[in-house]
Amino acid sequence: MQITPRRSADRGHADHDWLKSYHTFSFASYFDQAFTGFSSLRVINEDRVLPTTGFGTHSHREYEIFSYIIDGELQHKDSMGNVEILKRGDVQFTSTGTGIAHSEYNINRTHPVHFLQMWAKPSESGLQPSYYTETFSDEAKKAGLVRLIAPRGKTGKGEIPIVQDFYMYASILGPDAVRTHVLQGEEGKERKAYVHVTMRSGYVTPKEGNVDGGAMIRVNGDVVLKEGDGAFIVGKAGEKIELTTLGAGGKDAEIVLFDLA
Repeated sequence: MQITPRRSADRGHADHDWLKSYHTFSFASYFDQAFTGFSSLRVINEDRVLPTTGFGTHSHREYEIFSYIIDGELQHKDSMGNVEILKRGDVQFTSTGTGIAHSEYNINRTHPVHFLQMWAKPSESGLQPSYYTETFSDEAKKAGLVRLIAPRGKTGKGEIPIVQDFYMYASILGPDAVRTHVLQGEEGKERKAYVHVTMRSGYVTPKEGNVDGGAMIRVNGDVVLKEGDGAFIVGKAGEKIELTTLGAGGKDAEIVLFDLA
């Protein structure tokens, strides 16, 4: 199994005052030919939006676009008539298909919102736009690796369907915690995964590197990831990924994991 770190400070970065964003992959004015996507995964942006600001109405098509709320509140509005205020633990998913328009806004007057914005390419084009929101508790994530998104036709209760061979998981790892994930798919065939450690302890600039005293995990007993870091993993279906926290008594590590064809 090959594991390649993606260090937080090496990601694309944008500071628009109202928005501070890190880009795992090429996005907007940030472009790096080496990081244009990973399998069907195209975007992982770690965003912080100031109170009473946000993304005005804009359109998308032919992408699955979803948000994972880490802290704060985010108001979603779209051309399908959905209006919702998302909070910690919520995952909001829009299959844009033939086209939708939406806005994402922090209507809170006091607190910023911190969330992951992700895009994936569906395996079919011309889909009818659709919308889902599900809530996944801290308690469930502290107890194990929680599956949030799964391929259409393979979802369990409370999971969000996606038209792609694509799984997303989340977990909160306390001191001495261990999480084991078995790569999906037909056993023996190549499979990809990406692990990201959220910057839950606070925001730092790329020059500052990682948050001092932030959470850390180890992947398969080898690669150490700090907050904001990620790792590209290439292996085979049926192989295991083991995630362990470092430092007894340290901070909880909130991670997301993508399992990709």
